[in-house]
Amino acid sequence: MLEAKYIKELVKTEGFDLCGLTSCRHLALNEEAFGRWLAMGYDSSLGYMRNYLDKRFDVAKLVEGARTVVVCAVAYDGVIVSKIGDSAAANPKIASYACRRDYHKVIRKALLSVLRQLKERYPQLQGRAFVDSAPLVEKQLAVDAGLGWIGRQSLLVTPQYGSYLLLGELVLTDEADEYDVPLKAVGCGECRRCVDACPTGAIVSDMVINTARCISCHTVEASPDDNVDLHGWVFGCDECQKICPYNRSASQPRGVLLPRQFSPEDITAEEWLAMSEEDFQQRFGTTPLKRAGLKKIQYNISR
Repeated sequence: MLEAKYIKELVKTEGFDLCGLTSCRHLALNEEAFGRWLAMGYDSSLGYMRNYLDKRFDVAKLVEGARTVVVCAVAYDGVIVSKIGDSAAANPKIASYACRRDYHKVIRKALLSVLRQLKERYPQLQGRAFVDSAPLVEKQLAVDAGLGWIGRQSLLVTPQYGSYLLLGELVLTDEADEYDVPLKAVGCGECRRCVDACPTGAIVSDMVINTARCISCHTVEASPDDNVDLHGWVFGCDECQKICPYNRSASQPRGVLLPRQFSPEDITAEEWLAMSEEDFQQRFGTTPLKRAGLKKIQYNISR
């Protein structure tokens, strides 16, 4: 049987800010809600969201013999409200998570290190690490593991770090001696600031996003749609996060795994438009910006 305390110590040593354990179960309520979301067509251009529906809501179908999910979170410094606020900075805006190394690689490397050490202690243990790499309902798993709750903007919100978090999971084939439980007496209450702050009305109801209206979707994943006003964002969007009271009072993250590498407010539109592919790769080739590429970013700026 896995020792939860030992796992959390390993996770902290690897640089994660939060960790919780939950047992594997069929997430029936999430499956029903997701079905309604798809029926409304809110996935828009994100066709991959319809893949692996038979596995998405039951971890045991994704990893044979799965018993435990270890949910790990890295906190990062979010939008600097004084610089990128309602007055709108003149320079193109980039989501805070993208101003550092690609979290997929960084978090996966840390998770695999934890998994390797666990296998040394528990030789029969099997497991897999996930960082946006499988149809895993990670936010609900984070809720089950006691990290926080899902806010109206559909993001995980935590008392300590707000919603400026990136998640990774270890799915393990043994039970733990102790599991965490969902938080009580916390949540968004009557606050609707994120809903009101979304400039395109993408938050159509509590925890429901219409990706056809979502700036982040259009700047990162979707084909360009000139009917969607990007409001100065060229990669991602933090509008619903920067207004959240929990983010404004969040603790300072340790920044061990994902320190900020650049500040978008220091790069003008003219500099972006004059940038060469070589310069882009040299400066941003290890960041999430590589996913969109320079041409898409330049197109978003010149729209």
